[in-house]
Amino acid sequence: MQDLLKSYKETRRGLNAAYDVRREEAAKGNEAAMTERQLISEMRGEVEWVIEWLETGRRPGNKRGIERRAAYQREKLMDPLRMQAFAERGKAGSPVNLSEWQLEQIEDALCCLTERERDCYVMVHGQCFSLEQSADLLNLTKSSVQTYVNRAQVKISERVTSSLFLA
Repeated sequence: MQDLLKSYKETRRGLNAAYDVRREEAAKGNEAAMTERQLISEMRGEVEWVIEWLETGRRPGNKRGIERRAAYQREKLMDPLRMQAFAERGKAGSPVNLSEWQLEQIEDALCCLTERERDCYVMVHGQCFSLEQSADLLNLTKSSVQTYVNRAQVKISERVTSSLFLA
């Protein structure tokens, strides 16, 4: 991999030198040099793109990190099984039953939410309702439920990072 990166960097140096030569010739009014300069400029752009990809390990030009690409790849603020157990409050011999301490931690994380945010968050993450199902049950629009869930996630994230109780 390093050899490949090294060869692309050498190619970039050669293209830069050729571009400079063509620039001087184009300044003198040489039409062929102008065309070649444009072609070399495109080649330089492609080589720069490959070099960036090889150095960073991800596609150049992506503005978002991997954590913001898709719902299934996002960081989970709470363990989904714990959140579901919290919503169900089951006392049967399930392996996901929560201890009193775990219940208190979740309650502490959710205490900063408004009633509507809490309802939406628990329905979507605890009871595994879709946004559309939650919207129907709460007489809201799907986008409103999404907004409430997003606000709740921001508040929970802030609460988790600032609370000594949740550490």
